[in-house]
Amino acid sequence: MQKKQAEPDQLIAQIIRGIEDVKGNDIEILDLRDIENTVCDYFIICNGTSNTQVNAIVNSVQKSVSKALKEKPWHVEGSDNAEWILMDYVHVVVHVFQKHIREFYDIEGLWGDAKSVKIETTH
Repeated sequence: MQKKQAEPDQLIAQIIRGIEDVKGNDIEILDLRDIENTVCDYFIICNGTSNTQVNAIVNSVQKSVSKALKEKPWHVEGSDNAEWILMDYVHVVVHVFQKHIREFYDIEGLWGDAKSVKIETTH
């Protein structure tokens, strides 16, 4: 019997909770479902102030999702230098950047056709 995946809304909520728990900044959700030939349905993008915080965000997201939904990312890359860590949850891909790296790559600009939602953080 195949394991049922969490609904994207539940997954997104847990990912955002994980980011907020360690004060990740500038959280944005890009909805890619109306764009052809995308690798996933959503990007969640945020940034930290240092490689230490970027790693903390990734660990917090993994813990939050694992605890609530019993899911692990299919793939994680970029942990070595922690300037840009990508976490692949199949339908949702999380990009955790250091601020200057996020500005340089401008994923939001590259995916300008996507519907975008900025999440207001309370810190």
